[in-house]
Amino acid sequence: MLVPSGMTKLLKSILVFSMSVLAIFCGYAFLRYDPGLTFKQTWMGYQLVEKVDWITLNLQAYGTLSIDYLVGVDGMNLCLLGLTAMVLWVASISSWTIESRVKGYVLSFLLMAGSIVGCFLALDFFLFFIFFEFMLLPMFFLIGLWGGPRKEYAAVKFFLYTLAGSVFILMTMIALYMSMIDPVETAVNFGLMKTGDVLTSEIVFEIQQLLATGSIPVEQIVHTFSIPYLSDESNLIPYSILSFESESLLWGIPVRNWGFFMITLGFLIKLPAIPFHTWLPDAHVEAPTAVSVVLAGLLLKVGAYGLLRIVLPVFPDLVVQYAFPLSVIGLISLIYGALNALGSSDLKRLVAYSSVSHMGYVVLGFAALTAEGLSGSLFQTLSHGIISPLLFLLVGVIYDRAHDRHRDNFTGLVQPMPVFVVFAMLAFFASMGIPGFSGFIAEILVILGAFKSAGFNQNIPRVVAILSTSGLFLSAAYYLYTARKMFFGVFWVKDKSIQDLMKDLTIREYVMLTPLLALAVIFGVYPQLLLEYINPAIERLTLIVEGK
Repeated sequence: MLVPSGMTKLLKSILVFSMSVLAIFCGYAFLRYDPGLTFKQTWMGYQLVEKVDWITLNLQAYGTLSIDYLVGVDGMNLCLLGLTAMVLWVASISSWTIESRVKGYVLSFLLMAGSIVGCFLALDFFLFFIFFEFMLLPMFFLIGLWGGPRKEYAAVKFFLYTLAGSVFILMTMIALYMSMIDPVETAVNFGLMKTGDVLTSEIVFEIQQLLATGSIPVEQIVHTFSIPYLSDESNLIPYSILSFESESLLWGIPVRNWGFFMITLGFLIKLPAIPFHTWLPDAHVEAPTAVSVVLAGLLLKVGAYGLLRIVLPVFPDLVVQYAFPLSVIGLISLIYGALNALGSSDLKRLVAYSSVSHMGYVVLGFAALTAEGLSGSLFQTLSHGIISPLLFLLVGVIYDRAHDRHRDNFTGLVQPMPVFVVFAMLAFFASMGIPGFSGFIAEILVILGAFKSAGFNQNIPRVVAILSTSGLFLSAAYYLYTARKMFFGVFWVKDKSIQDLMKDLTIREYVMLTPLLALAVIFGVYPQLLLEYINPAIERLTLIVEGK
């Protein structure tokens, strides 16, 4: 904020330096994290935890409101944190082409970066929601001020869709707060332990037993937004609005079910899944390349993360109950997104619809509720977070030279841009799910999970599992058609004035593209690098689903 607006090179350098520092800290977090520690050796399965009392209000007859600054990592969000560092660093380098309002762009980018990191690290639902909501503001301006011809329309549409999803999440968050207790603070209030005492399983069991029998006065109950506590059904207040015994109905449906519907809908809009996807293609088409990279690589992943981190642990019974409709939503997203990509001539719109299709695998793996399906869902989240930024950067290479993104306006690009075509073909193969790339591991895990679910827990019918394989053929269709159309044959561009501008990759573009492609190959050849961190978190989710 103190740098003069005219010093654009310094501002851009600050942006790249800041994202480099973030990457270093994330690397340090990986070094500090020990995937071999068991659940009992950590704070409820999380490491590097920081917890500070933030807001405490004594509401007398309504108990005590407690909101904490609570952050920490397990294998799930640690991997997403690493993805965040990589994508933001690459996007900061891509931002070097921004020429107008550079200071405002850099400020908005940094605010967005902090919000994304906070969202993935927050273990208090209220803190998570603040970061989740705050992401809207910088992203709205990044699209609305630095976007294309219809940038205002795309920015407003993005804002309204995401805000609507946030309202649904907020209503469920409030209901959860009213229905859950913090067992530690409640035990202190009730006199079972003193502040600073070591919490034991016996004290937790005792306070939960007292809660179940209604022996704790309402004014001594401490309500909480802590996600680990919300994930334990033993902390549910009997006959509260979201309890299993609650007789509260809305249009004949239990309020607990409505809470599940609203929070799931909020995260499906962010994902996005069919039919809540229409904001995404418009936002991608109008956004600058660097913003599209962050939007596809990270913001969509917050929706997937919310399903796995909050929805499944808090509402495992209802996820099981509604697994079939969720699997159908995933399947339709997968097929409909791929068909739209096949019919899109604008390269950005094509990649945007391919994102809708690939995020359908995330929903399908989530609905399978098997270890393979959930692992595939998270692996696809991470894999797509690497591959989709790579694809948008490649589209940006074409657009920077030609100011044109339509595949029908180019042929034979392999002649003036051979290295670019190599990168593009490898990125296409990665997104298609060809063996040797991370996309293959992710998609095969989801499909295996879907077939296992069809025979194991019957959450997904076998026909849905069979139809899910069609995504592999459809993605091959639109990528190979695009490659044949643009890269091979006689070199030709519709606008002859830009013919001499179609040069191969610059050093800056090599720096952006190479690490993303390398990661797609490394995690495709040796997926255990990620699975080592993912598996313990997925194992806990499967135990929650099984009621253990």
